[in-house]
Amino acid sequence: MRLTFHGAAGEVTGSMHLVEVGGKRILLDCGLFQGRREEARNKNQHFPLAASDIDVVVLSHAHIDHAGRLPILTKIGYTGPIFCTPATRDLSAIMLPDAGFIQEKDFEFLRKRGHEGLAEPLYTAAHAAAVAEHMIAVPYDRPLDIVSGVRLTFSDAGHILGSASVVLDIEAEGRRCRLVFSGDIGRWGLPIIRDPKPPEGGADVLIVESTYANKMHESVEGAQDLLGGYVGAVAKRGGKILIPSFAVGRAQEIIYELHALARARRIPEVPIYVDSPLAVNATDVFRLHPEAFDRGEELIGATPDLFRFPLVKYVRSVDESKQLNSIRGPAIIIAASGMAESGRILHHLANGLGSHRNLVLFVGFQASYTLGHRIQSGEREVKIYGDMVPVRAEVATIGGYSAHGDRTELRRWVEGLGPRPKRAFVVHGEPDQLEAMAGILRDLSVSDVNAPTLGQSFEL
Repeated sequence: MRLTFHGAAGEVTGSMHLVEVGGKRILLDCGLFQGRREEARNKNQHFPLAASDIDVVVLSHAHIDHAGRLPILTKIGYTGPIFCTPATRDLSAIMLPDAGFIQEKDFEFLRKRGHEGLAEPLYTAAHAAAVAEHMIAVPYDRPLDIVSGVRLTFSDAGHILGSASVVLDIEAEGRRCRLVFSGDIGRWGLPIIRDPKPPEGGADVLIVESTYANKMHESVEGAQDLLGGYVGAVAKRGGKILIPSFAVGRAQEIIYELHALARARRIPEVPIYVDSPLAVNATDVFRLHPEAFDRGEELIGATPDLFRFPLVKYVRSVDESKQLNSIRGPAIIIAASGMAESGRILHHLANGLGSHRNLVLFVGFQASYTLGHRIQSGEREVKIYGDMVPVRAEVATIGGYSAHGDRTELRRWVEGLGPRPKRAFVVHGEPDQLEAMAGILRDLSVSDVNAPTLGQSFEL
C-alpha cells in the first residue's frame, strides 16, 4: 500500500491524495489550487496523473479546493466513478459549471482588454457539467465496496451540506488497514447542518486537515447576537449592510440566522437581498436535502422552509442586481464573492463604501492578497474596477461563522475516533498550522506524524 500527496501538502488548497492498494488506485479529492492567479494557474494546468492512473475517485465535499479539478480529470479521459454523498453530488452539479463559466468570462474579459498570450480556461462550463455523469451518491454510514478489498464509508464532517470524512477499510495481501481521511472538519453548533461525527473504531492511518489548528474561533452562540446588533444599529441610521459571502454554506447560514432573528422580533423589518445566482441555486439544493439538517435546532422544527420568509428576496438577473444600488433606506445585501475578489459584491462595494451610514460586514476568512482583506485591515481607499473608492463605511467582522473547526474542535474530533491512529499525515494547512496539528496529535500519543510535501509518497 502506498499513499502519495498531490495537493494540500504544505498549503491549504488543491486537496488530492492517491491511495494505491492491491493494484487499484483510489483518488481522495481532486481539488483546485487557489490563490494568486498566475501561481494557481501554473499548478492547476499540470495535472499530476493520467486518467488511466486512477480507478475510482472519492470526494469529501463540494468546495472547489476539494472538487475543482474534477472537470480537468474527466476532460483528459477519466470515465470511472466519483463517489460522494447525495448533497455533495447536487452541490457539485451547480458549483463546478459555475467555476467553468467564471473562467470563460474572465478569459473573454482579458482578451477584450488586449492581453496577449492568454492561456485558455482550464475547463468550460460544459466540461464541468459532464462531471455529474460520473458521480455516484452514497449516504452517510452506508458501507460500500468500491474496488476489490476496499470498503468505503462516509461520516458527517459537519463542515458544509454533504461534507464527509472518509473511511477506507482495506484488506490486501493478508493485511487489514483502516485509513481515515478527515476531509474538512466543521464545528459543533453551526446553524442548519449536524455537528461533526468522527468515524468510530479508530484508524491505522489518518490523513487530517489543520486549517485552524493554531487558532481559537469566536463562539458560534455569540455570532447571532452580534449579527442582530449590527442590523439594529445600521437600520437605525438608515444604512445598508453589505455582506460579502461565500455562495455555498455561509450565505445559507446568514439567511437562516436572519430568519431566526426576524421570527424572534430581534431585528427590525429590513429587506434582505440575496444577490448571487450561485447562492440562489445552492439554497435550492439545501431545500432538497433536509435529511442533512440538525433536527435539534428550534427553527428547523418550527418552519417547513428555512430560507423563505417575508423579508428575503432572491436576486438572479443583472438588472435586478443593479436596481439594488438605487435603494433608499435600510437594507441587507448578501452577495458573492466571500473575499470580494469578483462577483456582484464588487458593484455594491463600489456604490456603498463611500457612505458612513453603511456597514461592510465580513463573515468569513479574508486571504492577505484579496480586496476583502484590504478593506478589513482598514485601508481608507481601495481600487475597484480600476477606480479608487474611498472607504467611509463602517467595517466589522463576525468570526463565529467559520466552517472549519479550531484547535479545540480539531482535538475533539481526533479524540472521537476512539483508539489513537498508529500513523498520521497532516495536510490542508500552512506551515504554522501543520506544526500545530502535529503537536495536537503527538499530545494525544500519536507518535508517527508526518507533514508531507507536494508529490511525496509513503509506504503504508
